Amino acid sequence: MNANTQGFTVRPLSPTIGAVVANIDLAQPLPEFELTRLQQALVTHHVLFFEQQSLSPTQQRDFASHFGTLHVHPVYPLIPEVPEIVVLDTGGHNLPDNDHWHTDVTFIENPPMGAVLVAVELPPYGGDTTWASTIAAFEALSAPMQTFLSGLQAEHNFVKTFPEARWGAGAETEARWQEARRKHPPVLHPVVRTHPVSGKRGLFVNEGFTTRILGLQPNESDMLLRMLFAHVSRPEFTVRWRWKLGDVAFWDNRLTQHYALADYLPTRRVMHRAAILGDRPY
Repeated sequence: MNANTQGFTVRPLSPTIGAVVANIDLAQPLPEFELTRLQQALVTHHVLFFEQQSLSPTQQRDFASHFGTLHVHPVYPLIPEVPEIVVLDTGGHNLPDNDHWHTDVTFIENPPMGAVLVAVELPPYGGDTTWASTIAAFEALSAPMQTFLSGLQAEHNFVKTFPEARWGAGAETEARWQEARRKHPPVLHPVVRTHPVSGKRGLFVNEGFTTRILGLQPNESDMLLRMLFAHVSRPEFTVRWRWKLGDVAFWDNRLTQHYALADYLPTRRVMHRAAILGDRPY
């Protein structure tokens, strides 16, 4: 019997963020009611983990595309036959660049609403990923601070995480990087975003792409951003996942951040990611 006919279960990992979804095969076509249930669970728990899966890049793309149009990344390596899948191949041969708190692809006007990450090759130990709820982080702030932040906008810049020195330095990559920078000038997003489904509010600044807060002096902006970046990473807002081969993570990118631990070097870690485009933050 197909596991999907029995209905999947959702086991929360903390009161704040994270849940394990069992009794589901993501490689198989899913009925509409189960896709709806997954969307509801995603909004509630922010990040869903699926164990013992076996997803090819095409199957990963097909699963992710149920939830929206997929993003094609401008500089990360892609699978040629499935360009919607980013290849994150890191280790001693290619140092990681996701070992900081970030929300994916906020350098575009309509950042991804979610992402699907598949573990392809893992180090013998290390290489966990941690997610944080920026809703929980915002709700833990004082009322005056919430009010102050809610009137602000921040700049998000592609170049902050993808500097020319790394991504545009070679003859093969320079033209691609220059084109990506041209197509992705800095964009403005609210510092506090409203989730379009739940209506909850959360912080929408991240260490990966946010460069400044408009209307503040540079030293004020830097100080406030440092405080917010540190605040989001408080353990009570987070969940940490220890990867196993076959694991899949599906997270709501709108009001979460994540951090890929770089504690496995010089061994290798390979992950495949699909990002699902969303709406413009408000």
